[in-house]
Amino acid sequence: MVYGREHPLRYLFRCQFSRNLGVRRLSEYIVAMPPIESNQQDSGKTGLADSPDPELEQLPAPRHPWRRTTILSLLLCFAASLTLLLGLRGELAYSFRSGPPQSVGALATLAPNLNISNRWVQAEGDLEEHGGIRYERPFESDTFRLVPVQGNPKMWVQIRIPSGFEDEHFVPPNSFVGRLSPVRSLGLRYSAIPDAVQDAGWPQGQLPSDAWVLIDGESPNAIRWVLALSVVLLGFAGFSLWATTAALRPARSN
Repeated sequence: MVYGREHPLRYLFRCQFSRNLGVRRLSEYIVAMPPIESNQQDSGKTGLADSPDPELEQLPAPRHPWRRTTILSLLLCFAASLTLLLGLRGELAYSFRSGPPQSVGALATLAPNLNISNRWVQAEGDLEEHGGIRYERPFESDTFRLVPVQGNPKMWVQIRIPSGFEDEHFVPPNSFVGRLSPVRSLGLRYSAIPDAVQDAGWPQGQLPSDAWVLIDGESPNAIRWVLALSVVLLGFAGFSLWATTAALRPARSN
């Protein structure tokens, strides 16, 4: 092959000829399409009908075999949460107490009233040698005694006995600091005390229905856990109420 130099005039003529043969833009060949207008008469042909299908309306309603069980469980959870909250209301109010314990003097001559109910108090008194009960609690290595006060059968004291100091090794104190409350207002944790006195073999009336109990060693700070438990129970009650309302509300149809 022989390579040579192209003449300048011939080069200019070839470039001008190539420019004249340039391709036109593709957009010039595209035919403008008119806009598509929707027609209500054609909606039935396309399957997008505005009215519900009569065949679908004749179908039976879907079954919900566990709906009643779910609603019943939610209602039971709501009732149980409220019951526990009401049972803990006394301890919850006591956990907000602050300041030093209130001195109430001698328990033998004390005539308690509502002004010192569910309060953190300090008192003195001697306990009876007989007439009380001894019991234990789950997850507690210590034992507890509920004993009446000498000279005041309507005043009782619960004391904690450390493990290893039962019977002859234990000397009951005569000064107490703790929560003072009527026996009927002690709450769920002490609701079994009246039955426990009778189960111990004492006759009915040994613990009067209007008796007061001083729980030695129970300070407001010691039962602050009741506040957290109340918040959890309140959350359970609120969720159960919301879920029950949502389950009973009819479904919205589009």
